[in-house]
Amino acid sequence: MTSNVNNSNVNNNALDGMYWADKNKVDDKNNGALTQSDFFALLTQQLAFQDPTKPVENDQMIAQMTNFTMADGISSLNKSFAGFAENMSSNQALQASSLVGRSVLTQSDEIVFTGDTLSRGNITLDKPANSMKISIENDKGEVIQSFSVDNPKVGKNEFIWDGTHNGTGSAMASAAAEGDAGDEEVIDRVKAGVYKVKVDVAFADGSNGSLPINVYTPVGSVSMNGGANGSIMLNLLGLGAVKLSDVLEVSYG
Repeated sequence: MTSNVNNSNVNNNALDGMYWADKNKVDDKNNGALTQSDFFALLTQQLAFQDPTKPVENDQMIAQMTNFTMADGISSLNKSFAGFAENMSSNQALQASSLVGRSVLTQSDEIVFTGDTLSRGNITLDKPANSMKISIENDKGEVIQSFSVDNPKVGKNEFIWDGTHNGTGSAMASAAAEGDAGDEEVIDRVKAGVYKVKVDVAFADGSNGSLPINVYTPVGSVSMNGGANGSIMLNLLGLGAVKLSDVLEVSYG
């Protein structure tokens, strides 16, 4: 007698119980990387399946074990160095936070006048010059103040700007209240803001040129850069962010 067995009615859900579900899989914490234990397991298998007539030489086995140990040591060193770098970044951020409210010297073609404090900067000459002219311009390119220095010295030449102007430009503000000047001298100053600064030099050898200028700017805040290097950034008032490594000098004023 022939009997036909129909398997079409078998519940597929019953078969699912015969296999592990995805949630029961063990997570690979090493992301597939071999550890020292894996290397020694491979070495044990190599010894177990070696040709008895040609066993592994002692020096070969020692060399393999040494390589395994070195690989594990390098991995541990990389982890330790990563932790050290993270701690260094945290310490740098903590130290940089003490700069908030102070002024730092950086190279810039712009200078900030806060309205309350003097604007300061310096220019470094690397060879003798007959004269040097510092010009400060507003956002329209108008020269609102200029300073001339005859026979500037080789090296650092400092300058101070108190916000006064030569009567030109459109960004002016009076330091005295209107109608309250009395017998006191009224000093006109520019409005607080960011201004362009240029330096033109006539050198002693007859050549002319422009030089970069370093300016002091107040630090408003400190932030960590989102990049992979995690560099510290100082947010300067009016000038934006600069790297801590770009700071040339720190000043109280």
